[in-house]
Amino acid sequence: MRKVSVIGAGNVGATCANVVARKNIVNNVVLLDIKEGVAEGKALDMWQTSSVDFFHTRVHGVTNDYEATKDSEVVVITSGLPRKPGMSRDDLISTNAKIVKEVTENVVKYSPNAIIIVVSNPLDVMAYTAFKTAGLPKERVIGMAGILDSSRYKAFLADELSISPNCIQGLLLGGHGDTMVPLPRYTSVAGIPVQQLIDKDRLDAIIERTRKGGGELVKLMGTSAWYAPGAAAAQMVEAVIDDQQCFYPVAAYLDGEYGLNDLYLGVPIILGRQGIEKIIQIDLNKEERDMLDKSAESVKETLETLKGMNILD
Repeated sequence: MRKVSVIGAGNVGATCANVVARKNIVNNVVLLDIKEGVAEGKALDMWQTSSVDFFHTRVHGVTNDYEATKDSEVVVITSGLPRKPGMSRDDLISTNAKIVKEVTENVVKYSPNAIIIVVSNPLDVMAYTAFKTAGLPKERVIGMAGILDSSRYKAFLADELSISPNCIQGLLLGGHGDTMVPLPRYTSVAGIPVQQLIDKDRLDAIIERTRKGGGELVKLMGTSAWYAPGAAAAQMVEAVIDDQQCFYPVAAYLDGEYGLNDLYLGVPIILGRQGIEKIIQIDLNKEERDMLDKSAESVKETLETLKGMNILD
């Protein structure tokens, strides 16, 4: 029986579980949360749509019962708190790192062979927390960021050109946040470089909107997004389960790639059954390299804050 588990039944986790179930790629999806009845209720609600949407994946909800996740092929971690008014960045890092550490320990206890996909924020640092806690090869602990950021980038480009986003190929590197590095030079529409289709001023504005994409949604809704993040995580699950060997941007642990070490950062990879099958190192010009280094420095600063808390000791 093929199984995927999603830890955290909030908006992102529930969306991810829902999308994975509809793909009919596994027999079971387990949704786990610490709040009594929430995962059970959402899972039941999803299962009751199976005959409407023609899927047969069984969806189960459990409260803090990690044994139910046993032998999962992929585990998606969405657990953690959003930043609240009055909460400092350090408080958010400390709180979520403790949560992700505890979750990861339980995940590995029951599914030692799983591929772990981390969605919790701050993303790059929480992926690092899960990796150091799990004790698994770096290829098997992956952060979800680039697929989400790329989907926003493509959506904005599609609006500008009045075309389907499915016609667009785009690539982003770097940390998940304001220092992400969209790459127009590696962006095309049906093979046509995007710089031939959109003026520089408009393209620069789209790139800046992409960098602030999460914040734009928070401002509109008063909370973080969930449809796109949940669907992006589900796409990674599908790539692993089906061994797709697809080219995706994700947050990967770097050990010398791009001249960077001991941090998670968004880079292009080949994603398949073993997790990260290969990290792709593309050629960067000086401007692109400078932006990537700036993004890496931002991630390192947050990472140093985490390390100073001794949570991973």
